[in-house]
Amino acid sequence: FNASNREIVKLYVGNLSYDTDEARLKEHFGTFGEVTDCFMPTHRETGRPRGFAFVSMKAAEAEEACSKSNGMELDGRTLRVNE
Repeated sequence: FNASNREIVKLYVGNLSYDTDEARLKEHFGTFGEVTDCFMPTHRETGRPRGFAFVSMKAAEAEEACSKSNGMELDGRTLRVNE
């Protein structure tokens, strides 16, 4: 984890429910530490979320968030989280 030894790590969060919003994602990952950035791509024509996001956190907190959130259920979907 964090092979590049960066202070801030960006996590990929996949298999999100289309009902999960950025605030809900920040709330979930915020339980592991400070979320420094959260980007949730949307479909350019419909404006709906695309089902994945990128969450940035401090490296130690991101590692814990990654290991504990991967496979966890959020809003009825099983999360896939990796660096």
